[in-house]
Amino acid sequence: MKILGIESSCDETAASVVEDGRTVLSNIVASQVEEHKIYGGVVPEIASRRHTEAISGVVRAALGDAGCTIRDIDAVAVTYAPGLIGALLVGVNFAKGLSYSSERPLVPVHHLRSHIASNYISHPDLKPPFLCLVVSGGHSHIIEVKDYTDFKIIGYTHDDAAGEAMDKAARAMGLPYPGGLNLDKAAANGDPKAFKLPHPRVDGAPYDFSFSGLKTAVLNIINSLKQKGEEVNVPDLGASYINAVVDCLCGNTQKAAENLGYKKIVLAGGVSANSVLRRRMTELCQKKNWSLYYPELKYCGDNGAMVAAQGYYEFVGGNTASLDLNAVASLSIE
Repeated sequence: MKILGIESSCDETAASVVEDGRTVLSNIVASQVEEHKIYGGVVPEIASRRHTEAISGVVRAALGDAGCTIRDIDAVAVTYAPGLIGALLVGVNFAKGLSYSSERPLVPVHHLRSHIASNYISHPDLKPPFLCLVVSGGHSHIIEVKDYTDFKIIGYTHDDAAGEAMDKAARAMGLPYPGGLNLDKAAANGDPKAFKLPHPRVDGAPYDFSFSGLKTAVLNIINSLKQKGEEVNVPDLGASYINAVVDCLCGNTQKAAENLGYKKIVLAGGVSANSVLRRRMTELCQKKNWSLYYPELKYCGDNGAMVAAQGYYEFVGGNTASLDLNAVASLSIE
């Protein structure tokens, strides 16, 4: 069964054809990173306009690379939530038009479910149930994946997402957009113990996160150094900051896995590409004799393949939409 997946929730216009939820036949991504870089972050209005310009060609290329036409597609899957509302609307409306004109079923897909499904592509042997840490610029969740379409949130951030906190700290350190990626590179040779940073906890919620205080601590260090006329050692501060964030992510995930009895751990989302998180989680799982899965780097960011992969399971599970489908800016994965 071939599913066409369409993604436009932020600043990547993407489309892909995936067979049976696991085999990628094509994967086209039109990135807007260079355009948004001059603003230091994603400008929603610009993102929406660029999606409008790119989406037709991206979908056409995805079908072409897969060696098929729309008549060979069994269903059209599209990210409808959550994300930038203007950006989402471009993908949703295009998918609705394509579904109607081709008489193919329309499948609505949640963005975070798609990120989790990226692991099905990279690891064909992976099957639920498992515990998943989903970390990106907009989300930080610990999720029980009970089945392909059955999810339960057991931990979440009360303020900034991990990726957002990394992006903001990177910008304060003078690093260019995308902040998280450049922070990871800059910190590669830094000393993770050079700066003492807080490790925030949420009272009464052992699996929840809070990163705003950690971000503020870094800003205070930078301001203090500048007032003294001293230079900021970006590699050391960056390494210390990433280490503190990863401590929180790994610590809460470990507690959840131990308390709930999971021995299969999965990483997903843009921050799953972070080298320190991958290394530390690998060390943890080896120590605990747990299995660890994370996506190939090319599937960590937003892409159409993950949408098509999850779309397959949504379609098999009977989740289709009418042409009344609308985009939703904020929506729980459950």
